[in-house]
Amino acid sequence: MNTSTRAGALVAVVTLAAGVITACGGGSAERAGAQPDNPGGALISGVHEDTRYFGAEPAAPYQMPDVTLESTNGKPFNLITDTSYPVTLVFFGYTNCPDVCPLVMSDLTSAVLHLPDGVRAHTQVLFITTDPARDTPEVLRTYLDRYNTDFVGLTGNLHDIVLAGDSLGVAIEGRNKLPSGGYDVGHGAQVIGFDHDQAPVIWTAGTPVDELVKDVSKLAGS
Repeated sequence: MNTSTRAGALVAVVTLAAGVITACGGGSAERAGAQPDNPGGALISGVHEDTRYFGAEPAAPYQMPDVTLESTNGKPFNLITDTSYPVTLVFFGYTNCPDVCPLVMSDLTSAVLHLPDGVRAHTQVLFITTDPARDTPEVLRTYLDRYNTDFVGLTGNLHDIVLAGDSLGVAIEGRNKLPSGGYDVGHGAQVIGFDHDQAPVIWTAGTPVDELVKDVSKLAGS
């Protein structure tokens, strides 16, 4: 990986380490310690010097949390036992998100379509809602079918969803009231890439599709 790409990965890890939240719909929220002109602060520990992926690589891969949610088919879905694919891509978002979530989901859809057939067959995409009050299994299924009918949607108790997010470094702020009377939901917008039960790579929103394709292929061993 060249110097500029490695620098980008470092910035991504720094930002994620600071817990910066993307508030969909125009709101803003940041965890304590993050500064507006330097959202990542100086949290640069835990970063690989030699990187294999285009995405950011934490020094200690994330472990899949032992959390059970509800799938769009109405059945329980345990994040450890029901992610049997060699590669699992996890994204936290919600169906009413007007900006970041559609961008990430469109990029994931395009990336999956461009994967080699053998890699695609071994790759699973999980969309975990950060807004379970509105995102019922039926709502999630309708939303995800616009992108890819094979994508798995998960909802459940907000406490369990936040627990899963915290385990994977994804900050979930909760509801931000809007002048219209509705609300949006602040949440981390990174995609976590799992090789079986460990995640050695994270991609931030806006990662080029061709880089996602190459990284996912690497995760699959291609």
